[in-house]
Amino acid sequence: MHKEFLMGNEAIALGAIAAGVNLISGYPGTPSSEILETAAKHRGDHLYIEWSVNEKAALEVAAGAAYTGARSMVTMKQVGLNVASDPLMSLEYVGVKGGMVVVAADDPGPISSQTEQDTRHFSAFSKIPCFDPSSAQEAYEMIQEAFEYSQAYGTPVFLRPTTRVCHGYASVMVKDETEYKKQIPEGFQKDSGRWVIFPRLSYQNHIKIEERNGKLADDFSGYEKNRIYQAEEKNAALKKGVASGGISFTYAYETLEQFGMVRLFKVATPHPFPEKLALEFLKGLDEVLCIEELDPVIERELTYLCGKHRLPIKIYGKLTGHVKNAGENSRDSVQKNITEFLNLDTCVSDGLIPDTSNMPKLPIRPPVLCAGCPHRASFYAVKSAMKGRKTIFCGDIGCYTLGNAMPLDMVDTCLCMGAGLGIAQGVGHIEPDTSCFAFVGDSTFFASAIPGVINAVYNQAVMTLIILDNSTTAMTGHQPHPGTGRTMMGEIVQKIDIEAVLRGIGLTTVRTVNPLDYTASLECVRQVADEPGVKAIIFKSPCIAVTQPAEAMTIDQETCIGCKKCVRELGCPALVISDGRIHIEPSLCTGCTLCSQLCPVNAITGGEQHE
Repeated sequence: MHKEFLMGNEAIALGAIAAGVNLISGYPGTPSSEILETAAKHRGDHLYIEWSVNEKAALEVAAGAAYTGARSMVTMKQVGLNVASDPLMSLEYVGVKGGMVVVAADDPGPISSQTEQDTRHFSAFSKIPCFDPSSAQEAYEMIQEAFEYSQAYGTPVFLRPTTRVCHGYASVMVKDETEYKKQIPEGFQKDSGRWVIFPRLSYQNHIKIEERNGKLADDFSGYEKNRIYQAEEKNAALKKGVASGGISFTYAYETLEQFGMVRLFKVATPHPFPEKLALEFLKGLDEVLCIEELDPVIERELTYLCGKHRLPIKIYGKLTGHVKNAGENSRDSVQKNITEFLNLDTCVSDGLIPDTSNMPKLPIRPPVLCAGCPHRASFYAVKSAMKGRKTIFCGDIGCYTLGNAMPLDMVDTCLCMGAGLGIAQGVGHIEPDTSCFAFVGDSTFFASAIPGVINAVYNQAVMTLIILDNSTTAMTGHQPHPGTGRTMMGEIVQKIDIEAVLRGIGLTTVRTVNPLDYTASLECVRQVADEPGVKAIIFKSPCIAVTQPAEAMTIDQETCIGCKKCVRELGCPALVISDGRIHIEPSLCTGCTLCSQLCPVNAITGGEQHE
């Protein structure tokens, strides 16, 4: 064993490698992306890794590997679990031969997601066991234990880290390579009575699953990471306890260490719930405060147990309004919850808790498209071309969602990956006088947009598809995708041509244009938008984060008339106003030239001119 300073996601990856994982698949999504990327950096010859086209494909690939007796892991964020849910629900009824861990990283806040889903609910819904780490060290250990439980019980299992576990750093004790487990797959054995899901097989396996989960609940009551911390001597007579799990447990533990430990119940496996250990925790208590993210899962379990065993204990938490019912917890919020529950009113006056009532609020810094981002140019060309016409601009998930910000204001809807296509079609069928646009990125096109295009062609929709092709999966960290021509294993492969795919589907009008050429882009949109049926424009220009920027633009102050058109219409962060004059911040400008193409007096020069 040795110590390394690791991000939680790095710890999960190294833990999986130490557990002998043979295959890792996934789809990028914050806060989970670094798990697969770290594993790719440290993989040996025995480990296959891929970014799959979406979460459903990733889970099916991992399931196939587990059918052979291999250990497999699939990574995604919580909304990606929705995409993977179809095969996952059936997989639980079929089971696996090797160990299989589904890492679904939840995003309380949410910090960078559409929803605040709680994977612990999905665990109970799918009847799949769930492990909930509270620190980077525990995540490293727990992923290895999850593989052991998965293989022993023949079931996929969840590992559910949250953002602060995924992205927090800590010193972690990790195994030396000589201590790694080696998993040698037995190979796939044909057995239609096991691997082919039929109603009768599902019925029989459902009975087995319920029996197994009952055994697991008992097993989890003895699992070392499910633990009761006893009250220190001065609080021994206090009939109050705290129950928690995940990163919220870490906050609760630190708070109680500071003010005096009361009985504390750590829930590391929220499903199946460790009922016997929970009853031991509840014994002799009058009140319990539950602190957790995101939903009242522990709170409901303890309330149920009190009713089932007729225990006169008051359970407090989100359901009772004692803990906020949305957003992520913090060290400060948990400290406040516990001090109020324990009636520690004098903590501030005694100096045990710092008085933060007069502290200034942190400045709000909303996310914006980067300076020089080609998406800004694409949005502006469409906006200019369609000015004065009745339109709807349906957005999607990615960097380009930020096109909703002023002054662009170019995202009228955003639901989930690939949904913009369907929404544009629905609006168009009801409002045929509306020009309907759907925007989608290149990675999202491969992940979830292709069925929407097929649906539009088949059902004779009238819409314009805008594909924002910046040659990467930008928002989640520039991962490769089928259109980039390389894999996560470092292999150079044939690029999947988006234009060829669209023409194969049946589109006859597909145009590709550089969005940083404003005149050409404007003319392209005007021509294509008025054509019948389904048509597409591919705005192709690489993300500025993965290409070499050109020389920064400059403004000739003598020529500039101060009209502020560049600032007013583009909202580029490199354009700043100082002392009433427009300036370009050279540390931000990438020389895209869009602002110079809009300037009515040609006061902006430099950058890379587009022919």
